Amino acid sequence: MKTKDLIQETFVSLKSNKARTGLTMLGIIIGIASVITMTAIGNGAKKSVTDSIESIGANLVIVSPGAMRSFSGPQMSRGGAKSLTIEDALAIEEEVRYVTDVVKVVSSQQQIVARGENTNTSIMGTESAYATVRSVELEDGVFISDQNVSRTAKVAVLGSTTRDDLFGIGMNNVVGERIRIAGTEYTIVGVAKAKGGSGMMSMDDVVYIPYTTAQRYLTGDKYLSNIFISAETSDLSAYVQNEIDALLLRRHKITDPDKADFSTANQADVIDIVSDVLGTLTAFLAAVAAISLLVGGIGIMNMMLTTVTERTREIGLRKSIGAKRKDINNQFLVEAIVLTLSGGITGVILGSLASLILNLTGVVTAEVTIGSIVLSFGVSALIGIVFGYYPARRAAKLNPIDALRYE
Repeated sequence: MKTKDLIQETFVSLKSNKARTGLTMLGIIIGIASVITMTAIGNGAKKSVTDSIESIGANLVIVSPGAMRSFSGPQMSRGGAKSLTIEDALAIEEEVRYVTDVVKVVSSQQQIVARGENTNTSIMGTESAYATVRSVELEDGVFISDQNVSRTAKVAVLGSTTRDDLFGIGMNNVVGERIRIAGTEYTIVGVAKAKGGSGMMSMDDVVYIPYTTAQRYLTGDKYLSNIFISAETSDLSAYVQNEIDALLLRRHKITDPDKADFSTANQADVIDIVSDVLGTLTAFLAAVAAISLLVGGIGIMNMMLTTVTERTREIGLRKSIGAKRKDINNQFLVEAIVLTLSGGITGVILGSLASLILNLTGVVTAEVTIGSIVLSFGVSALIGIVFGYYPARRAAKLNPIDALRYE
């Protein structure tokens, strides 16, 4: 049978019962659309979280007092342990190689009041290099300066979310306004650009003040909540982390690393771990969605077996006038493949549209990749071959005399 005739016969056969063809394709369409959408959601979540972490600084090493806890917004931990000092930060700056910046941080959680409005947010006592290390850009005004730190100035830089909570969305000109933190009044000198994220991953729900001011008016002691260190490159961050561990163990006179009163985290390692976890989650979501593809494949096999039964006399007639077993086999196999590929194309389109709609709503971030589309087409073709092979072979093996006698 010529290829042209084979294709023509395939479409004639599929169009002869449009309702059954459409319902059979529906299983494949739903399966492919589900796989595309779930994979896009997983990829989007991975990209969103990775971008949020990288926005903090890909070369970043963070030193925290006490045992490592969890990532919570702008700082690493809010535990009560107190073991890091300004002298520790200065020693890291002087003795550890391949370090570009060392930033002292004093963090706290406080209620902020302005114009009768209030909000609970993170207070970051820090210095000028923080803006470079944590990639903070300003929407208005200036960031904390070294002069502010040396003078223990009562100045503040607001994150975009904090600005909106206190002054209302759309209120842009807040530089020069005053806020009250723990009973002390501060003058706003700048507003940071939005970095995105929400909840525990938000870098926008924060107020920056000089770390010396935070020590005097909020914590009342000389200790630091964190030390942020920027390595020259991300490849050197692991080396810098190890050098910092060794230095602080010596300074704190600790011989057993397991009993260290501080902990360090390498941002590059964190990105790798998060990427692996979210990659596994994406694969799991795709696997769950792929179950519907299996159901769709079974539906195709059922339809093709029904078609073989209905067309038994036709098969017998074709064989009696010279059609070979190979021709019959190819005819039914091509029908199954065309059916699945048509459903696959429709499923890819619907899955991509669903991902686009999710992005537009802002509920979740979804990212459709070329790989997921190619994989979907491949799976569609494979389903057509696997689930179409048995009905096609069964049709090809029919005895022409028995087929002609079939009622």
